[in-house]
Amino acid sequence: MDKPAKYLLTCLICVVALGQFVQVVTRYVLQVPVMGLEEAMMYPTIWLYILGAVNASREDTHIRANVLEIFLKAPWQHRLQAIVAETVSLVVGLWLLYWAWDFTKYSWRVWRESPTLYIPTFYADIALLAGLALMMVYTALHLVRHVRSLRHGERT
Repeated sequence: MDKPAKYLLTCLICVVALGQFVQVVTRYVLQVPVMGLEEAMMYPTIWLYILGAVNASREDTHIRANVLEIFLKAPWQHRLQAIVAETVSLVVGLWLLYWAWDFTKYSWRVWRESPTLYIPTFYADIALLAGLALMMVYTALHLVRHVRSLRHGERT
């Protein structure tokens, strides 16, 4: 799973960077803007952001403000705090996943298209559902890991 994710994210970064480069050169150097390029770039950009968040969830490297860890001394307290944090993340994430599912159903039913290129926006909208679902899978896996760690007294 690591290699395909790395290749996909690298490919998306390259596509977005190339699109922005073409946009800057054509618009500001050649004074001939490419119509629809910004609209087309929306799709890989959204997928890049969402899959970047999934990657951070997979690696467990999301930014956290764990001020409480300063006051917790025992390793079991850190594990318990991690379990509480993962549980809250899972509850909030599942609630957002429910709303993303509703939004995806709406997007499928309405089947909007982009104004210039007539690309169905569903292909960008589905990124939210897919990303949240994957993030919840990784959050659940991290929660299980923390619970096992607390149960067996291992280091996290």
